[in-house]
Amino acid sequence: MTAIIKTTQLTKKYGDQTAVDNLNMTIKQGQIYGFLGQNGAGKTTTIRMLLGLIKPTHGSIEMFGEHLYAKQRDILRRVGSIVEFSGFYENLTARENLLINARLMGVHTKNAIEEALEIVGLQDEPSKMVGKFSLGMKQRLGIARAILHHPELLILDEPTNGLDPIGIKEIRNLIKALAEERKITILVSSHILSEVEQLADHIGIIHLGKLLEEVSFAELRQRNRKFLEFQVAHDSRAAILLEQHFDITDYEVHDGGIIRVYSHIGQQGKINKMLVDHQIEVTRIALSEDRLEDYFIQMIGGGKIG
Repeated sequence: MTAIIKTTQLTKKYGDQTAVDNLNMTIKQGQIYGFLGQNGAGKTTTIRMLLGLIKPTHGSIEMFGEHLYAKQRDILRRVGSIVEFSGFYENLTARENLLINARLMGVHTKNAIEEALEIVGLQDEPSKMVGKFSLGMKQRLGIARAILHHPELLILDEPTNGLDPIGIKEIRNLIKALAEERKITILVSSHILSEVEQLADHIGIIHLGKLLEEVSFAELRQRNRKFLEFQVAHDSRAAILLEQHFDITDYEVHDGGIIRVYSHIGQQGKINKMLVDHQIEVTRIALSEDRLEDYFIQMIGGGKIG
C-alpha cells in the first residue's frame, strides 16, 4: 500500500524540552491509524506539525509522496482535520456555519454542505442553533467541516474527548463509515485504549515524545498470549507451589491475589486441585488473553494510562 504519511526523525523542541523525539511514522492508504499515548505524550504536537501549524526543529514530513513544506498548500488541500475543539458561531445553524467555512475554504461544489451534513447525521436539524447542540453534535459538525472538500486524509485529534458513551459510539461509527464507504485514510489520536481497540486497524504508541512501536491489530492479536488467571488467598505461597508441583516458571503475580499462568493451558482443574489440597483458597479461575491495556502498560514501562 502507498504511504500517505511518512515522517523521518521528526523532532520538536521547546527550549530544553523535547516534545517529539526523532519520530518515524508511516501511515498507509486506507488505514485507520490509532495514535495512542498518554496525555502529554506528544500526540497533538505531532499532529500540529503534520498540518503545518508549527514547524519541526528538525526531521521531515512526506504526505502523498511529497515533502510537506515544499508543496504545503497543495498537500493540505487534500487533508481534513480537527485539532482539539473546532469553534463555531453558536448563534447560527449548522448549515450557516458550514456555508461560511465553505467560502473560506474555496469549496464551491454543489450540495457539498448538504452532503456533509447527511454524512454526519445532522441533516434533520435545519433551524437549530449550534449553541443548542450537544457536545457530540458539535463534534459531528466539526467532522462535517473537515470533509466539506472531500479530503483523502482525515486527521482527528482526540475526537471523542469529553463525550458521553452515546456520543463516543456515534463518532466511532462515523469514523468507520468514512474509512469504509468514502475510502478516506484516517489518523485518530487518543489516550482511551478501549476506543482505539474498537476503531483502528493499526496503532502507533507514543511515550515521552518517542514512537515506541507501530503494529497492526491483526499482528497484535497473534502476539497476544492466552493465560490462566487464578485469584487466590495467598499468592506468594501459591506461586511457590506452582513452581514446585508443575514446574511453572512463565507466570505473573498481580495485585489482588491474581496469578496469571502463561503455560499449562487446559490444566486448570489439576492446578486448582493442587492448590486446594495445600489449603490455598481459590476464589476464581478464568481463561483469558493479553489485552491492549496490558500491552500498552508493558510498552511504556508500567506508567498509568490517561
